[in-house]
Amino acid sequence: MSYFVRNVQLPQDYDSIANLLNTILSEVTNSEELAAEDAKIPTTGSLYLNADGQLSGFDRHRIVAVNAQGKAAGYGISWRAPWTAAGELNQTLAVDPAYRGHGIGSMLYEQLEAWAVQNGASRLNIEVRDDDEHSIRFAERWGYQVERHTFESVLDLNLFDTSRLSWMDREVHIVPLSELDAAVWEEKLYELYKETSYDIPGFSGDFFNFDDWKKWTLQLPGSKPEHMLLACDGDQLMGMAHLLYYESTNSMYHEYTGVKKEYRCKGIGKTLKLRTIELAIQQGISYMRTHNDSLNRPMLKINRDELGFKAVPGNYKMIKDL
Repeated sequence: MSYFVRNVQLPQDYDSIANLLNTILSEVTNSEELAAEDAKIPTTGSLYLNADGQLSGFDRHRIVAVNAQGKAAGYGISWRAPWTAAGELNQTLAVDPAYRGHGIGSMLYEQLEAWAVQNGASRLNIEVRDDDEHSIRFAERWGYQVERHTFESVLDLNLFDTSRLSWMDREVHIVPLSELDAAVWEEKLYELYKETSYDIPGFSGDFFNFDDWKKWTLQLPGSKPEHMLLACDGDQLMGMAHLLYYESTNSMYHEYTGVKKEYRCKGIGKTLKLRTIELAIQQGISYMRTHNDSLNRPMLKINRDELGFKAVPGNYKMIKDL
């Protein structure tokens, strides 16, 4: 059966895109979430070369591979946000496993890379599951190489040893954002995210401005103020932990943990982690997920050796210089 590539047509393509993305995502998405994400992004992008000749600005190119009957078998997107590192574009490619091996991925990728070259990108980034040999080989054939490895871990809360909650330092004052003055504490959260993000191995590019940070952090699907836990020292923010709730699987994703430098090495990060587990158990959550960069050994040790998270397939970040 022959396929051809066309630009996405919205909203009618949302269901097909969600189905294709769900073949590569850890948690399912749906057309409503995709539409809500699009509503946060300006409809018209603007790419340009900065004073150093590096690609800057923001835009995206989205395409699908469909047959004569309109059935979508593959989806691709090339994009950069204003905070993406200069010169770089990010790529995502998803092909229905039932239609792999028929050249659909190559058809899509050729157009994505042509768009990147046309706009002057110097580096392309793509994420591939570390247990997906087919996709790894595909990326390697197109000239990508592994830059870093992100591990994924899962905690089955039905099997969690609740005696570990006694390790929590109850002297640390932890309060959900829902019980605080959001106008005041959101600014403090933003500064903490900004400070601690630069400590994450592999972080590159600029940080969000405040409004974009709210859209892509506090307003993520599954984010609620009661699931944003703040460790406070009076009116000072020491650290925080942020959970996302997935109703379809009754699970939570540990989106972020951060502790300000002057409060580190005092057990605050571990206490925040334990408090999120306690909250999830209280709410009857089935399991929690999290990711750690392979170079973030201290947090990986806490999650797996001390809290009992178990390893599951993670992701390779693969890069290609143009």
